[in-house]
Amino acid sequence: MAKKPENLTFEESLSELERIVSDLEQGDVSLDDALKQFERGIKLVRNSQGKLEQAQQKVAILMQEDENASLTSFAPEEK
Repeated sequence: MAKKPENLTFEESLSELERIVSDLEQGDVSLDDALKQFERGIKLVRNSQGKLEQAQQKVAILMQEDENASLTSFAPEEK
């Protein structure tokens, strides 16, 4: 069984997304399978976007001039 998107690293998500896109572009996938893959891809994209936003926040905090700034948990905005 495939891992949940939230349990994948950013790189694993990207690799799986590339495979999904390749499979869908080839057109040899049934409609039901294509919809399942598309849904999985959307979940992977959303999770990856959240990880990127967290990384951006950490970088922004680290780049602040305040050397005593602490890292805090980041909850991305729901869209």
